[in-house]
Amino acid sequence: MATSTRAGAADGSDDDRPTSFGVHKPVDHLVISFPGAAEAGQARAALAAHGIAEADLHAVGDREMVALVERDLRNASPLAAIGQEINLLRSHGELAERGYHFLVVKAKDDAQAREIAEIARRNRAERAQYYGHFIIEELLEPEGGRPQVAESPHRGLDAHPKPPLPR
Repeated sequence: MATSTRAGAADGSDDDRPTSFGVHKPVDHLVISFPGAAEAGQARAALAAHGIAEADLHAVGDREMVALVERDLRNASPLAAIGQEINLLRSHGELAERGYHFLVVKAKDDAQAREIAEIARRNRAERAQYYGHFIIEELLEPEGGRPQVAESPHRGLDAHPKPPLPR
């Protein structure tokens, strides 16, 4: 599956990605991670068959995500550490280092976001975060046995990938 530069240029040129304090924040979109390109491709096809417009589906490969995360971390304002954006960014980077691929999918409302997350789950999605204006919601439950932690900028996210991912 080819990656889409529509999600943002890794080198920062012509990058029209929405940001908050220098960190990518795609409001009204889900950022969904998959263990590989095949699963991301299957999910993309399933979402298109469900009626999601091609213009609202953006693929980001593992190498592209690593570069985007590195660039965002360099550009992040200290204010970005107040919320969960930096933790999510690091989480996406860690997953990408493990070969995960991503879809960034626009949702028209909460109900559609949940439908998109369910389709992604059926296609082996690991995570699906829905970016709102004020909160970022994890729409997929972590797999059984994964420890939960209190969320804070210093302790990480509940779905933090530090422990080995169960399979």
